[in-house]
Amino acid sequence: MHMPYFTIIHWLDIAFFVILFIALSLLSAQAKKTSVIISGIFASFLVTTFGAVLSIIIIEKYTKKAQMVKVTERRILFNETMFIKGYIKNVGKFPINYCTVSIKLINNDRKHFQKGTFFKSGGLNIFGDKDKKLAKPNTVKKEKVFTFKPPLKPAYREPFSIVLPYPGYFRNTMIIKKIYCH
Repeated sequence: MHMPYFTIIHWLDIAFFVILFIALSLLSAQAKKTSVIISGIFASFLVTTFGAVLSIIIIEKYTKKAQMVKVTERRILFNETMFIKGYIKNVGKFPINYCTVSIKLINNDRKHFQKGTFFKSGGLNIFGDKDKKLAKPNTVKKEKVFTFKPPLKPAYREPFSIVLPYPGYFRNTMIIKKIYCH
């Protein structure tokens, strides 16, 4: 697991929730019963922890931005693979520690519908099924994590490449590319 690279905004967020926890705990400590004090401190701990984690996730989403640029795709026929390469460019204002690139291939061959594409008979089949074939997947997905040492500075870019299987029966393939950075 990779640790996110914290910026000054992250640390200010954590400091705010620590101060909020201390303030709520001091307010809870002014009660007369110890059970009320303990439950108040526990409740303030839960609220501030949930708030801090949620705000860190939101800050990560909106401060660490990257794009895939100059992406080229090549299908290699002799070993049925797809080679995708390009650059990961930091378009945000803060450094990026690592990025996860997700590539998904979807088979869009709508010309050939085989028997049982939409409806499979659930009745009793006495003589056996002639159509017992191995199911061919219509999607191929691969994710790869790229770590940057030192962190990727704003407006800089780093090369990436991914090789994933490309079945021979895929036709009219749709390629979905996504990137998540932290």
